[in-house]
Amino acid sequence: MKILMVLTSHDTLGSTGRKTGFWLEELAAPYYVFKDAGAEIVLASPRGGRPPLDPKSNEPSFQTDATCRFEADGEAIAVLSDTARLDAVTPEGFDAVFYPGGHGPLWDLAEDPTSIRLIEATLGAGKPVALVCHAPGVLRHVKAPDGKPLVAGRNVAGFTNTEEEAMGLSEVVPFLVEDELKRNGGVFSKAGDFKPYVVSDGLLITGQNPASSAPAAKLIVERLANG
Repeated sequence: MKILMVLTSHDTLGSTGRKTGFWLEELAAPYYVFKDAGAEIVLASPRGGRPPLDPKSNEPSFQTDATCRFEADGEAIAVLSDTARLDAVTPEGFDAVFYPGGHGPLWDLAEDPTSIRLIEATLGAGKPVALVCHAPGVLRHVKAPDGKPLVAGRNVAGFTNTEEEAMGLSEVVPFLVEDELKRNGGVFSKAGDFKPYVVSDGLLITGQNPASSAPAAKLIVERLANG
């Protein structure tokens, strides 16, 4: 089992002067779901090298057992420090692709042609793709084989408008994940704010927020184990 995890390279939170990037729990929790299942994990990002961490995600109130384990894991830190360039990765060698969120992907991965092709090729090859929290926004330009938006008519979840409002960033982000999924025809559903919630529609798995990242990863492991 070989899993590709795709992280953002974008580190600027709009025009606020604040930093952003990937959300630590959304990398750490699925990383250990995959690792503990015996998977080989490859990390990639648009620019390669060490991707930016959203500093807020490392504050004490957002730390979890998985984030603490990750930060104490020298091997994991070394892997994170040297991610592959996304345009150097070929999807054929992987059994599944997982996109952690954080606000960064809304600026770079959502508009990245390489990311778009990766998702389309992976699903086209009959392999699962999971995206959590803000990462479902990366689907905004991804197409189904018929040329329609990938999410049209499909059950999806993602960071909700009310969760973004609670973060105070509704007017900062380039688009709201919930609104964009709905605009493209997605059948959007959700749980309470910041409660774990995952939706599986065929090979497409989407999760609502950081707490949804481990359950989404577990769905991938189950899917691969069952063929």
